[in-house]
Amino acid sequence: MSQTFAQISDPHLSSLEGVHARDLLNKRVFGYLSWRRKRRFEHRAEVLQALQRDLRHFSLDQLLVTGDLTHIGLPQEFEQGRAWLQQLGEPGQVALVPGNHDTCVRADWDKTFGLWRDYMTSDGGPIDGAGHASVFPSLRVRKNIAFIGVSTGCPKPPLMATGTVGTSQLNRLPALLEEAATKKLFRVVFLHHSPLPGKEKWRKRLTDAAAVQAVLSEHGVELILHGHGHRAHYNELSTRDGVAPVVAVPSASALGLHGADVARYNCYSVDRDDSGWRLEIMPRCYQPTTGEFIQGENKMVLLKR
Repeated sequence: MSQTFAQISDPHLSSLEGVHARDLLNKRVFGYLSWRRKRRFEHRAEVLQALQRDLRHFSLDQLLVTGDLTHIGLPQEFEQGRAWLQQLGEPGQVALVPGNHDTCVRADWDKTFGLWRDYMTSDGGPIDGAGHASVFPSLRVRKNIAFIGVSTGCPKPPLMATGTVGTSQLNRLPALLEEAATKKLFRVVFLHHSPLPGKEKWRKRLTDAAAVQAVLSEHGVELILHGHGHRAHYNELSTRDGVAPVVAVPSASALGLHGADVARYNCYSVDRDDSGWRLEIMPRCYQPTTGEFIQGENKMVLLKR
């Protein structure tokens, strides 16, 4: 019996209309100026509305959101993000990891990520304590698939869009991968930044990508999903259990006005037979002329396990 799930990323859905100057007395000012200059024209609500219509065509076991719901991480943006997540589905249906825009500066947990907590936590509900350290890596099991969320978002200096997983998550990730392997589950690791060193510009890289890659290679994974670059990419990572696809999707709301890819998201179908896992990647691509998403070219990957 095949299972279907989807990944969307970098919707940048929030509006910064009415933001006060006092809210911009830190790194956020750079993000605000970027929004005023181009992002408010690039990331469009009508594209996200078309995305939501398109998602209704699929019966998904899980929807993954790989970060950057906001522009500069203001509490009002987190409130807008929560309303949007609720439109996508119940917390058990939608799994979220934060992006670098969401973690632009240090902020009150209860007024920001606390509003999204149910969408970030593992099966079993909220965990005591506040902060990413009490939530990630997250684990949700849906039939034969283990969805493992890793947070790469953390405050960084101005003009930097880097991410870091950190020692705490790196120490806990191996056990999750090994336990899922013992149960013969298809392991999907999803995060915002690419875990492959050298795939992003220096100021946008994952600072501990080499360490993350080493953990995934040593303990095995079947599929890695990320966003951040606003472009579609397909790479591969050699692991102890074979080659794992590393797939990136563009922004879910982009018109492609400044050289980035037009909005797109991916559906994935996973099935297993005697030879191993069969993964089908089904891109859904936005068409500005019609205002709707259409099917792109499918890719079939056979993973011998």
